[in-house]
Amino acid sequence: MTDTVFKPGDDVFTTNARGIVIDVRATPSGKWVFGVEDAHGAVNYFTGAALRPAQS
Repeated sequence: MTDTVFKPGDDVFTTNARGIVIDVRATPSGKWVFGVEDAHGAVNYFTGAALRPAQS
């Protein structure tokens, strides 16, 4: 199974809400995590498996 890769500016659905990817980082174990800002301005980090592209 491959991880889905998102880039800053992508509109996504998280496990909690819809948001915009604002940060992409690699963990020490080699996984990618994505910082997503929601409509309230809160930023949470998710793995690619927890995100889905939002359809316009």
